[in-house]
Amino acid sequence: MGGLAPTRPGPNKNRRQQPDSDRGRTSPSAATNLNTRPSNGQAYSRRGGPFVRPRHFATAIAVAGCCAAVWAFQRTGDFGFGNDDSPGNVKAEFYWSRLAYSSRMASFQGMGGYGRRGWFNSWSRDYPKADRQFLIAMHRLTRIDGRPTEQVVTLDSDEIFNYPWIYAVQVENWTFTDAEAKRLREYLLKGGFLMVDDFHGTEDWENFMNGMRQVLPDSPVEDLQSGDEIFHTLYDIDDKMQIPGEQYVWTGRTYEKDGYQPKWRAIRDDKGRIVVAICHNMHLGDAWEWADDPNYPETFASMAFRVGLDYIIYGMTH
Repeated sequence: MGGLAPTRPGPNKNRRQQPDSDRGRTSPSAATNLNTRPSNGQAYSRRGGPFVRPRHFATAIAVAGCCAAVWAFQRTGDFGFGNDDSPGNVKAEFYWSRLAYSSRMASFQGMGGYGRRGWFNSWSRDYPKADRQFLIAMHRLTRIDGRPTEQVVTLDSDEIFNYPWIYAVQVENWTFTDAEAKRLREYLLKGGFLMVDDFHGTEDWENFMNGMRQVLPDSPVEDLQSGDEIFHTLYDIDDKMQIPGEQYVWTGRTYEKDGYQPKWRAIRDDKGRIVVAICHNMHLGDAWEWADDPNYPETFASMAFRVGLDYIIYGMTH
């Protein structure tokens, strides 16, 4: 696997050992939580204590929810696009960056000339609450020095190269000019990482791939296996599930359209590094956004947070 191996602190002698007989059990109050074994050694929180705590992950979700009640619908300068004068322009080692793309659906969304900065464009689904909730959890659960607010990036300029990790949603709607496709290709092949989420079924997949064929025409898509390194950078995630959107609360249905099965997929560069992590037939953004809703199952929310954290650590170390 190309790139640098993750760096980890030394073992913590005070770490509470879990009896073999108890491993693999789930708590009756939280079917999946972050009180599970991190991969290959001890990870630490920002406060210097052990990452694995005797609290269920639901506690962290509750903290995120309380904070998000204040932050959820605030904006960074200029709708999150930011500039040198933005109040959110804080120096940090990690910036949560969301891709604002041109949408083939723009003419049907009544946005007129409002362009990519429009609130109802497909790139901004769950924005900014999902982004803020994830950042709160990341600060709570890791030592990553991340900016507390999100950054919106576009393919209009080389500014995107300042943000090596980007998140995009509803990518069945994206379209690229030749210049934009070329810039995204260069971004990925020079070390950038893209996570795509919230698109469902056969038609969405074909529309997504129409864009990816412009960007990486010769790169195959593969199904990720449970043993792949990206699922073991911080948490060992061997058993995954379909992570549904909020529709699960009132329908009990985990899928949308004809996306009945979750697809954990990826595109790699020629050195084997994952450059595009694909969450097809899932909606992790909704799981982050509604993690503070008691009606949305904690099982799905905690899995979504763990996957996101694994993807961030992978992207930052490869």
